[in-house]
Formats: sequence, C-alpha cells, structure tokens
Amino acid sequence: MTFENLNLIEPISRALKTKGYLNPTPIQEQAIPHILQGKDVFGCAQTGTGKTAAFALPILQLLHQRSAAGNTAAPGSSSRGIKALILAPTRELAIQIDESFRDYGSGLKLRHCVIFGGVSQSKQTNALRMGVDIVIATPGRLLDLMQQGYVKLGSIEFFVLDEVDRMLDMGFINDIKKIIAKIPAKRQTIFLSATIPAEIRKLADSLLSNPVSVQVAAVSAPAEMVKQSVYYVEKSEKRALLQHVLEKEAIEHALVFTRTKHGADKVVKDLNKSGISAEAIHGNKSQNARQKALIGFKNRSIRILVATDIASRGIDVDKLTHVINYELPEVPETYVHRIGRTGRAGEAGIALSFCASEEMDYLKDINKLLKKNIDVAGSHSTPHASLSGGASARPKPNSGRKHFARRRY
Repeated sequence: MTFENLNLIEPISRALKTKGYLNPTPIQEQAIPHILQGKDVFGCAQTGTGKTAAFALPILQLLHQRSAAGNTAAPGSSSRGIKALILAPTRELAIQIDESFRDYGSGLKLRHCVIFGGVSQSKQTNALRMGVDIVIATPGRLLDLMQQGYVKLGSIEFFVLDEVDRMLDMGFINDIKKIIAKIPAKRQTIFLSATIPAEIRKLADSLLSNPVSVQVAAVSAPAEMVKQSVYYVEKSEKRALLQHVLEKEAIEHALVFTRTKHGADKVVKDLNKSGISAEAIHGNKSQNARQKALIGFKNRSIRILVATDIASRGIDVDKLTHVINYELPEVPETYVHRIGRTGRAGEAGIALSFCASEEMDYLKDINKLLKKNIDVAGSHSTPHASLSGGASARPKPNSGRKHFARRRY
C-alpha cells in the first residue's frame, strides 16, 4: 500500500513525497482511514512505528476540509478557537510532534504552536494571541496558561493523548482530568500507547466513544532490524567497558541510557575526559540545554547522547546505529522502548546492554518479556574473560559476582 491509497488530499500527499515517504506503516495504514471517518481510535504500537503521522495526517486533512467547506472560521484567525489539542509527556516529544505538523501541513493554511515548561512563556502566549488551530502541549504548562486565561478549550474538535502509558507513569493523570473537564464532550478522541495497563483501559473506556482498536505489534516485539546482545560486567567496570566498546567497534553515533540523572552526568563526564564528545539530556537540564544537546546529536557534532528514560521520549534520530543500555531498566517494557530508537525505517540497528550482578533480575524479566534470551556478546568484541565462552558464559541469576567481568587490558 502507498499513501495514495489512503485518500489523502494533494497538499498532504505532496508534503509526504517531499519527505520521501511513500508507504504507510501498519499503524498509519490502519488508523488513518478510521480517523478520517470521524471515529475515536485507541492505537497500540511500539515506539518508532510512525504513530505521530497516524493522527497528524488525518487531523490536518479534516481541519482543512472543514475550513474549506465554510464550517469553521478561517484557519489561524484570532477569532477562531483551538480545534485540535495533542498532549504529550515530555518537551522533546511535544517539539517533535510540532515539527511533524509543520512538515505535513506545509501546504495548508493551518496554524499550530507547541507549549511546554522550562522556558519563558512569552513566545507561546504571543502565538496563542495571534490565533492557532492546533496546540501540542505538555500538561503542566498547558494548565498554567489555561489558568492565566491564555488558553480556552471550548472549541476543541480533536483531542489526542500520545504516549498515554508514559503520561500515567509520570503522574499526569490529575492534570489530564482537569484539562479534559474543559473540553467539549462532543469531540473526536485518539489514544496512543505502547502498552495497555488496566488504568489506561479504564481511562480509555471513560473518554472514548465506541473506539476502533488498532494494535499492530506487541510491546514485547522490538524492531526486527535490531541486533541485541548483552555484556556481563561488574558495575565498577562499566565505564571502562563503554569506552572500550565505543573504540573497538568504531561506533560513530550512539544513544546511551542510564537509570538516573546523576548517572547520566557521570557517564558524560567520564566520556569527555577520555576525549569522546558527549552530552546528557534529562529533567534537571534546562530546555535550552536539552535542545542544544539534541540538535548537536542529530547533526552529529556530538558523538554520544546520554539520556534517562523520561527525557528520551521524543528522541528520533535518522540512521541511529547503536543504543547502549549502560544500566538496565527496572521495567522490562522500557527496554523495548529504548532499543526502538534504532533499527527504524528499515535500517539495521544494534542494541548493547551492560548487565552487572545486581541487575540480573532485570535481565531475567526482559528475557521473559521478549520470550527469548538476549545473546551474550562474543569474546571478539570485548577483553573480558567471562565472555570467552560465548552464550555458554551466561551466568545464572543470583549466582554471585565471580562470573562477572574483570578488566584485562
């Protein structure tokens, strides 16, 4: 199937061709027709599957068509209310979604703006005063501007909750409920999530009207093009192993994950000391610092980006070859989200994980979710003695520290 089969209008089709997009992903192929028909949609798909375009394209088309038919005020008019609201959990993801609306709607006279905290609100409030059709926002800053009177949601026709599983993990549920209370009951609602915990199903049932469920892949199924392997290594040896792997494998560009903000800063400090350009991205960084790091990583002036899981939402880098789990996540589904940052759009990717003795239970849970054991890195790629046996070198959970690598350089 091509995008032409989805009955998209010519300006949007032209924008897609300019971006080099010819064939829709499964989530796009299944969701777009239902949204164009005005139906509520509950979409479940793992990261990197094109969820943003699945809702952005039909919303842009429907808003344009309604305006052209004279059903609404002129697009972008200051007298026109906000027609579409998209909520995202992080600043980076909100910015990424805003960029997608810009690209896909380049041939349409629709205005959009992005709202998030951590920066001055003046640019955002100026855009709102001029009139916008589409608002992409994080919940906290949106509520703040609503309370100040800059945002009114009485004209909303489309409401999207993106990465709703992550939003609930981050404790946004009360903010979301406050926002929803200000939105018209008659609207088209779209939920997008990578997992479907019970609380999400409960929330969906209360907000969606006869929704169409679209599920294209289980969260336990990482990108098919991602080659996964794990190193067993003492926690104290991870720094040396990271530097060794980056140099030995000649890795030019990698996204490295840590569990904590402090851990991310420490990894960056160690890498920079060894002459490897690296920056961190996490919640304690200012928005300008986060954007500068992300831009530098995208244009490859920064070799390594070190991120925490929450801050990584919205990181979408073309042709990213490597994801490295410096520390394994406590939640196994998070592992799938992490490695989904590589192996996108048909490109091959590599995911490396460093597992210390105290992380063996995390690895066990990840293997259980994947329904297979991640391969152990072979001796050709590391100087660590415990890896010389290949797959047979995998230690048993809780088997003690003696199986884990000691540096031998």
